[in-house]
Amino acid sequence: MTSRQFSGAATVIGIDIGTSGARAAALADDGNVVAIASAPFEDAKEWRTPSIWWERTSTVLRELAAKTSLASVRAIGVDGTSGTVLATDDRGEPIGTPLMYNDACPDAAIVADISRFAPSNSPARGASSALARAIYLARQPNVAKIVHQADWLLMKLGERECASDENNALKTGYDLDQERWPDWIEQAGLDRRLLPTVRPAGSALSPVEGFVRSLGVDATCRFHAGTTDGCASFLATGASQIGDGVTALGSTLVLKLASHRPINAPQYGIYSHRVLDFWLPGGASNTGGSVIKSLFGDDRLDALTARIDIARPTGLNLYPLIKPGERFPVSDPNYAPRLEPRPEDEAVFFQAVLEGMTEIERCGYGRLTELGAAPLKSVRTVGGGAKNPIWTRMRQAALGVSFAPSNSTEAAVGTAALILQWQERQR
Repeated sequence: MTSRQFSGAATVIGIDIGTSGARAAALADDGNVVAIASAPFEDAKEWRTPSIWWERTSTVLRELAAKTSLASVRAIGVDGTSGTVLATDDRGEPIGTPLMYNDACPDAAIVADISRFAPSNSPARGASSALARAIYLARQPNVAKIVHQADWLLMKLGERECASDENNALKTGYDLDQERWPDWIEQAGLDRRLLPTVRPAGSALSPVEGFVRSLGVDATCRFHAGTTDGCASFLATGASQIGDGVTALGSTLVLKLASHRPINAPQYGIYSHRVLDFWLPGGASNTGGSVIKSLFGDDRLDALTARIDIARPTGLNLYPLIKPGERFPVSDPNYAPRLEPRPEDEAVFFQAVLEGMTEIERCGYGRLTELGAAPLKSVRTVGGGAKNPIWTRMRQAALGVSFAPSNSTEAAVGTAALILQWQERQR
């Protein structure tokens, strides 16, 4: 949902392919939303299936075109889940099954090889390495390219070049300082010719053609490099000042903090994206909504929330995970969940789980500041967990900073806003 008014002619389209489905947002030049469309995935299998990604994406674009004229649209970009990679053949069609953002590389030796050759602060290091997944996929027969989720959708939409953006490429080993794929990637086991060209997030690519033209988009419209869903969600909120933090309470818990400098600490699962003229250090924990759903389902959450008494903390010190393995604020593939002792009262257990997640959030922001990021000044929240008022109060007390309202919680809006801001800087 968004708090902005629907107004003006659509000039920019942002497309989000996330864990729950595809969304598209059309924005006017003033940043206001003109129309939004969504198409959810039906089950977990669908969000791992590229043909379904494309089906849902084409569906939301057709729906958007039915809601508003796209004749004035001059830019289109895509965001996708950070670290999701797939192999394609020479026609751009997927080979095998993608490895998703939260999949461990099936071959631990690949992770070890990256650790031997990658710089100590590279975001490509560690158990959650997107590069490790890329190397594994590249070993299949007839692989022509290794691309990220957003890259592949741009290609399906009609982008001529196999292009990525700096944000999606970061955990695959892209060097932001040198602005190239570094030599050590070859030593780690991946032919760099398989990787896409990388452009700054939000920057212009080729003129549109193919499917998008059939929706009434003018030939002068261009595809633009997109971003990750996490960066897009940050931008959608309206956060833009140094010290602004955004917590995404979705299937996982993701933190990003606008800072004047990058922070890269793979030993803690921390990496920094570059967005326009500031940095976004942050990390993603494996705790979050998926854990809540697995423990309590969806139907009882309101009733359980109503019985929580935050004035009486449980003191149980849980670390809620579905299975062993954590990415941030510690990075350990064997990190064990703590879900015991489990109270007989489910409301008390639910409160303890929320307390544990809140402590992970507090430690995450603390870790970023400890390592040199800007001090946290405010927090905006996106994702399903933002709707829980009791959890919000719990988090406000723990973080001790102001909670600001979000302009939007839609990553697709953030991708469109990124492009608008990039265009403004080119004038």
